[in-house]
Amino acid sequence: MKDRLILSILLVLSWIILFIFQKYVPIQSAIYVLFTLMIAYAALIHAADFHQKRKIKKLIKKGAYKDKTIEDLDYKPFVSIVIPAHNEEKVIQDTVKNILSIDYENYEVLIVDDRSEDSTAEIIKKISRENPGLRYLIRGQDSFPGKSAVMNDALAMTKGEILCVFDADARVKPDFLKKILPYFSEPEVGAVQARKIIANRDVNLLTRCQDNEYILDTQFQSNRDSIKGAVELRGNGQLVRREAMMDIGGWNNHTITDDLDLSTRLHLKGWDVRFAENVDVYEEGITGFSALIRQRRRWIEGSIRRYLDYAVDILTSRKISLRVTIDMLAFISEFILPVWIFSECMIQGIRLAKGVEDNILYTLMLIPALFLFFEIGLLYSLRKYKRFSILKTLKQSIETGIYMIIIWVPMVCYIVFKIICSKRTMDWGKTDHGAEIPEKNVLIEQTD
Repeated sequence: MKDRLILSILLVLSWIILFIFQKYVPIQSAIYVLFTLMIAYAALIHAADFHQKRKIKKLIKKGAYKDKTIEDLDYKPFVSIVIPAHNEEKVIQDTVKNILSIDYENYEVLIVDDRSEDSTAEIIKKISRENPGLRYLIRGQDSFPGKSAVMNDALAMTKGEILCVFDADARVKPDFLKKILPYFSEPEVGAVQARKIIANRDVNLLTRCQDNEYILDTQFQSNRDSIKGAVELRGNGQLVRREAMMDIGGWNNHTITDDLDLSTRLHLKGWDVRFAENVDVYEEGITGFSALIRQRRRWIEGSIRRYLDYAVDILTSRKISLRVTIDMLAFISEFILPVWIFSECMIQGIRLAKGVEDNILYTLMLIPALFLFFEIGLLYSLRKYKRFSILKTLKQSIETGIYMIIIWVPMVCYIVFKIICSKRTMDWGKTDHGAEIPEKNVLIEQTD
């Protein structure tokens, strides 16, 4: 009820702002102001990221900088790797085989079957018999559902100073832990997220667009990390310090996006969350449109709800840094903008039908302007991380920009009205896994 009330109030206030701008301010729409602020902030964090990397390059040339690896540090914590699995019979065996190939001497692996209705539990038991050091937990059908509940059970069963979470379709290179653990050498770091990559990006247009979307997210996460902003965890390939988990009271069982909820709660307690741009975790992209919509519906709804759940804390917490608060508020605009665009189109459409003076052309120009915003980010990110030719970069950035607008704008509007008009549910919209992923896609990232 609290989240519905807060969102309703925010929605009414946003409409009032739109009305005031249209009535009294000599600017065609408040949306242009918000859009300008988004562009300015994106440019600011990009500049900070560029400055940081340029500074590092200069130090490298002088021999005064060296990327830390685990061999350079005395810090070699015991790591508990946890793999939650719900109906993952198609992928769990290959995933565990991949995880067991990690080159690090100080870790344990726990596989948790979460009320599976297929043969996942039997496969896990078989794998455990073949690998005596492997531990597993089979959760009963009456257990509290969800990944957060799984992780709370795992928290009690494991002993690692660092908890590493992989999805059931994860693939990593053997040096994964050696490259990412040095981030925890700084005691204020509570969690670290690896860069996510779609392993089957070449299957179809959807998987290609998803990977390009992840590449854009990588750029934004890297930028946020450069200013020590509100870096977010992404579930797969995330590592969390046990001390930090105990500090926030474990995972939140009542969220549909455990990673985003966890990120926000860590920031609110003053923990730093880092992004490991140089460490990769591969996962399956969704090949069908309806399954993709279900996944994005959950992501968007969970993201909006966590902001509503912690809205007061974000504004009042004494432990959260000012830059993290500003960073969070800046990224909340990504949910305000689609609703404002929809509202503006409705208002101007009504005015046009009534024959009243309208600004419908200015409103319609918002869509190509939004597309251009994504396009610039995609062009830069694809050239930086994939090193495509100019022509291929342009083609893929255009198709991905269209893909993002088609999914993101209507879905945000739908979720906003869903939260206001319906009761809260715990619908995870499970993603089915099982696509065949060539091993070469993990060992060597394709850049053609």
